[in-house]
Amino acid sequence: MFRKILIANRGEIAVRIIRACREMGIQSVAVYSEADRDSLHTLLADEAICIGPAPSTKSYLNMEQILAATVAMGAEAIHPGFGFLSENAKFAELCAKCNIAFIGPSAEIIHRMGNKSEARKTMMEAGVPVVPGSKTPVYTVEEARKMAEEIGYPVMIKASSGGGGKGMRISRGPEDFDANFQNAQMESIKGFSDDTMYLERYVERPRHIEFQILADKYGNVVHLGERECSIQRRNQKVIEESPSPFVKDETRKKMLKVAVEACKRIGYYSAGTLEFMMDKDQNFYFLEMNTRLQVEHPVTEECTGVDLVRDMITVAAGNPLPYKQEDIKFSGAAIECRIYAEDPENNFMPSPGVITVREAPEGRNLRLDSAAYAGFEVSLHYDPMIAKLCCWGRTRESAISNMARALREYKILGIKTTIPFHQRVLKNAAFLEGKYDTTFIDTRFDKEDLKRRQNTDPTVAVIAATVRHYEREKEAASRATTLPVVGESLWKYYGKLQMTANNY
Repeated sequence: MFRKILIANRGEIAVRIIRACREMGIQSVAVYSEADRDSLHTLLADEAICIGPAPSTKSYLNMEQILAATVAMGAEAIHPGFGFLSENAKFAELCAKCNIAFIGPSAEIIHRMGNKSEARKTMMEAGVPVVPGSKTPVYTVEEARKMAEEIGYPVMIKASSGGGGKGMRISRGPEDFDANFQNAQMESIKGFSDDTMYLERYVERPRHIEFQILADKYGNVVHLGERECSIQRRNQKVIEESPSPFVKDETRKKMLKVAVEACKRIGYYSAGTLEFMMDKDQNFYFLEMNTRLQVEHPVTEECTGVDLVRDMITVAAGNPLPYKQEDIKFSGAAIECRIYAEDPENNFMPSPGVITVREAPEGRNLRLDSAAYAGFEVSLHYDPMIAKLCCWGRTRESAISNMARALREYKILGIKTTIPFHQRVLKNAAFLEGKYDTTFIDTRFDKEDLKRRQNTDPTVAVIAATVRHYEREKEAASRATTLPVVGESLWKYYGKLQMTANNY
């Protein structure tokens, strides 16, 4: 087993990996940019090292700096988390050349499956149904335009190295195609240092279903069930749940067989996810394979009891999986809400700033993966996700009920967050009935209701008033030349706040 692991990431996923290392008795090394000097992952790790300025291209995407830091700190392995370099075949190859274990699949597999064009080709060869689309990568808007005419509109424009909804645009006709292609390509270059694109036919009102796979280097492959990821904004997931309320048992079995057989065929190892698009008639088409840990992995962990991060490390160290398929037991249902520093009233625009108040939910069947704390500054330089709240229940209904309670307790001030949005989704009839698709936010969600809710929440108003009063009192005290006489204590304010929240 490894003695020391460097985490080539930031935020909540870096914290998640650090904690897994600690539980396994492995020392952890955090890397951080100048903007993340006071981030939670930097403070929690056994050791930390700065790798460059705030822009990700000069820090978290800087391969040479990360490898140099790994060698300097004496780490034997790198866990890339998700995003950044997690699906970069060149980085995995450089790790191997430097005799550093990459906690993920081989560079060859990452290239084949992480590159969307290659993945489509591989899956077609394996007989897996795919959405009609380009068979070869495209680089220019001219050749892409010709290909779009052949495929037929509407088309989905995708970055071959993309992930997290980045580098994706829907074009419904030639009039908006050029602008959409160029914008998606620029986003891909900025986020992944890759201008390779591909196109596929856009399926109207689809469901987004994915299957979690875990495999070792000895040919053992197990599945950990599916996740429903259809509630999205700007093609990025915001709520996930398992099992899917839409997929029929017969269809589930077919998709699981396809996913497992595909992984065996390509010799896949480590954690991976096969993503599918499904239409209203349960027809499914391969979308892509993520050769990394998924953001939404807690949903699966809560329903199976499997620690995906621990097992990724175990496999990377050359050990076989500690269980077989028949050992995996599925229990209950889980739902995850991604908490973003975004303003849902303003088209989910980023809301950077300093978190002044953070009251985290507590209780049974609740899990909070977060790197946020009171006083932490949310930067514009990185993805605005600040936490993942996951709740489990014996049934889907109880999981939703647990989540509603947890969201009610979750208070963050100083910035806008998506917490009010999640609260309204959990009361939406279409969501409660499981009758939603990837167009949910645009077609089934009442945005005006969200605004009304935001503007009339008495709990938030009380917290805000308390903070303002306390800050004014603190400011006045700092200006005094003698020892100030402080009025009512913050503890009393807190007590009043809690009473109000409990009665709300």
